[in-house]
Amino acid sequence: MSLPDRIPVYFLSGFLGAGKSTLLNRFLSDASFGDTAVIINEFGDVPVDHLLVRQGETTISQVSSGCLCCSSTSDIRTTLLDLHYAATHGDSVGFSRVIVEMSGLGDPAPLVNALAVKHDDAITQNHELADDAFYIAGFITLFDVVAGMFSIENHFEVLKQVAFADRIVLTKTDLLSDKTRQADIEKLSDELRSINSSAQIVNRQEVDLDTLFSPRPYSVVEQGEDVLGWLALEEALAAEAKHVHNENTEGNPSRHGDGIRTFSIVGDNPLPEKRVQEFLSILRSSAGPRLLRVKGIIATEESPEHPLIIHAVQHIMSEPVRLDAWPDEDHRTRLVFITSNIDPDKIRELFEAIINPTPFSFTKFAKEFGSILSKPFTKSLSTFSIQSRRLP
Repeated sequence: MSLPDRIPVYFLSGFLGAGKSTLLNRFLSDASFGDTAVIINEFGDVPVDHLLVRQGETTISQVSSGCLCCSSTSDIRTTLLDLHYAATHGDSVGFSRVIVEMSGLGDPAPLVNALAVKHDDAITQNHELADDAFYIAGFITLFDVVAGMFSIENHFEVLKQVAFADRIVLTKTDLLSDKTRQADIEKLSDELRSINSSAQIVNRQEVDLDTLFSPRPYSVVEQGEDVLGWLALEEALAAEAKHVHNENTEGNPSRHGDGIRTFSIVGDNPLPEKRVQEFLSILRSSAGPRLLRVKGIIATEESPEHPLIIHAVQHIMSEPVRLDAWPDEDHRTRLVFITSNIDPDKIRELFEAIINPTPFSFTKFAKEFGSILSKPFTKSLSTFSIQSRRLP
């Protein structure tokens, strides 16, 4: 099949913490791929993901007003055309490919529907212009083998990310034990094939990133009946949303469950690193799988000019990374949380209690915060209430 004479667009998906930014950084570190424009979509009100992606000559468009999948389907087209206009009018460097890094909670259906399916409506000229300039050249889904099928069972978005993919990349395979690694990977691959039999499944440790982002035809027909059904439903929902939007200016409803919350903590003053680590340790231990994601950039008292990048997915905390310098002019601490059925105010209270040396009763806090604390952990909070006052 011949490829269109247009700019290829690749969707990069994967659940929270699957390694999208890490893979994207690795790809962009090759100077030969500098002609890549990147659209980064975050599920949250404080943008930090763009700070985690290598800048260089890469054109980066930050979309942090909410999930693209929760917005009008014209939003992705508008963002693409803004990039195209800026490049063709000399306002930014040119590019020969676009990578859309989706939110970890992103639903592929509305985005693929916006670019791969012909639309009859003509709200603006964006649909026709986007069809003339861009085409979907691939859908890459990263799948965290540590979280495994748990993510699919608990988050419908992950199932759809796998189903829409033409390439599935298994990440964190190096964290599996040597004795069971190959057997576990084969078993997991079989389970993924039962969801999507057409996608190529590759190991992140072995794959050539160039091949992941090489032009190829992406056909929704080859993705199976489930995908076609979801796209048909999406077309109907888009039509209904258009009708509702004409009568209601309150915006688009969230596609994510009512229990999924995103919130942030922003601070102007550098923080004691030891207390930050204590906060993260307690939060991960107490919240467990309901702490879907923590990410951020932190100004520490020990080294305020060299910020700390932190990542946590549920109970797994990646090794913090110390940057040589701040990536932008904003030197504030910015922490973004994505949680399931956790009151954000309780996490803010925990943060203040540990960072602020003011005496604090963890026993009282545990009772109020008990909905996410395990019984064995409540005892450790009482011990920590004494130790925390001794921290410098």
